[in-house]
Parts: sequence; structure tokens; C-alpha cells
Amino acid sequence: MSIAPGLKGRSETVVTEHNTASAIGSGLVPVFATPHMIALMENAAANSLLPYLAEGEGSVGTHLDVSHTSATPIGMKVWADTEVLAVDGKQITFQVTAYDERGEIGRGTHQRFLIKTEKFLAKCQSKLEG
Repeated sequence: MSIAPGLKGRSETVVTEHNTASAIGSGLVPVFATPHMIALMENAAANSLLPYLAEGEGSVGTHLDVSHTSATPIGMKVWADTEVLAVDGKQITFQVTAYDERGEIGRGTHQRFLIKTEKFLAKCQSKLEG
């Protein structure tokens, strides 16, 4: 079985003081932070790929185009659903949508690339040597 359009993923959490805009500095109010919504979306996408990766493979996020359209208070459950829209070689494009218990709070697209983890990290570490 291989990664194909239609593959779905999900990640969820509860809004706490620790994942609010005021706590991480992305805003001044105690509501679910946009960077945490994005992380939830990326987590759902990345985890949906795990069963299809060989040993030593991984994926990295390379592009996001999302809107955060509704605030979520502390104490409310939030989740992100993802669906693979396209696979082009090592590039995978997802539709990403986030929700809270009252409805949609954000949506957009996300791209990930499949990598050989060791090779990827070696290239990254080489920046320290140059």
C-alpha cells in the first residue's frame, strides 16, 4: 500500500494556558494560538504518513497556507483533520481543517516532503561546519 489521495489523519488536544496566544507570545489574549493550530495540522498530516514510511524515512513540512478564522477559549477541545489531495514524487499536498466543539476554526493546505532522515540531518548539521 502506498500514500495516495484520500489518506486521512487527525490530531486533537484541549486548549490550556500553555497553548494560548498570550502564553507563547503570538498575541495578547488567552485563546488557542495560531502556531499551535498549525502544529496540530502538521501533526495530523505527519502521523497519517507514518504507516507508509520505511525504516529511516520521515517527512518534513515545507509549506503552509492556512487561515485561523475563529478563536477558541481555554478548556475547549480542538482537533485537526487532514486529507491527502495530491502526491507528486516525494511531495505530498494535504487539505487541513481545524475545529473546536462549536465548528471550524481554520483551514488551508499543507505540503510535506518525504526524506531519508539520516541524510537530511547530515545536511542540516553541515551548516555548523561551514
